[in-house]
Amino acid sequence: MARIAGIDLPKNKRGEIGLTYIYGIGRSRAQQILTAAGIDLNKKVNQWNDDEQTAIRNLINAEFKVEGALRSETQMNIKRLLDIACYRGLRHRKGLPVRGQRTKTNSRTRKGKRKTVAGKKKAAKK
Repeated sequence: MARIAGIDLPKNKRGEIGLTYIYGIGRSRAQQILTAAGIDLNKKVNQWNDDEQTAIRNLINAEFKVEGALRSETQMNIKRLLDIACYRGLRHRKGLPVRGQRTKTNSRTRKGKRKTVAGKKKAAKK
């Protein structure tokens, strides 16, 4: 079992896919890491030897910000936007989409489940 950056990588996945389980590493960055370490992209995680795991671990620690450090930096950036009360900060505060998406019909992911408002009742006829 390969443990890199505090994450247990899945054993029977290809190395390129296994590295994406680490927060901050996607497919392209995983390919960069493996090619820099001189490891075949199609080699499974459980086939890595100790030297290859050490090479990957050292590359990630030296060149990339991942997991806790990256998460805290992202949260600090959002907190800064909230503190200066810019437009993006206000959108974060209200729980609405930040990057200009429409909100009349979509954006259910940010807004959450629908809160139905009852319609206005008509006056009774006399």
